[in-house]
Amino acid sequence: MIPSFQTMKRTAASAPLWAACSLVAVLGGCASGPESYVVSSPPPPPPTANPAVTVTTNNPNTATQTTQTTERTPSGTVVTTRTEPVSTVTVMQAPPAMQTEPVLAQPTSAHAWIPGYWTWRNNQYQWIAGRWEVPPHTNARWVAPRWEAEAGAYRFYEGYWN
Repeated sequence: MIPSFQTMKRTAASAPLWAACSLVAVLGGCASGPESYVVSSPPPPPPTANPAVTVTTNNPNTATQTTQTTERTPSGTVVTTRTEPVSTVTVMQAPPAMQTEPVLAQPTSAHAWIPGYWTWRNNQYQWIAGRWEVPPHTNARWVAPRWEAEAGAYRFYEGYWN
């Protein structure tokens, strides 16, 4: 069947209306989500040495400092000898703030709590978690490791039992 002139005239008159509705429908669907782009960046540069970090270490197996302390007990005088490791690390950047950590249940009454601390490993600060340990002898006390500011740097002193 061939459309009449009147039908063709109505169809031609409504064509802009149909085009506008189609455009609104298409754009309305696009407005429902954000546009996305694939962004590619160049790879990062290779790591370089941090000029703010200087590390000095001593071998704890060859360098120790021995001190002698005297304690009085009800039965007399006891002489206790304490050996401290002299291994140190010196770093130019300050250590991070101490972390808070829960103290787990004590395994036995012989165990002593060793709190966590920051140490220097692989050219960065690393947190060593707290733990329970059995002291090496009766009356042994844990001397916690520490960082001390010295001449614009920070020196690490290992913890030890005395």
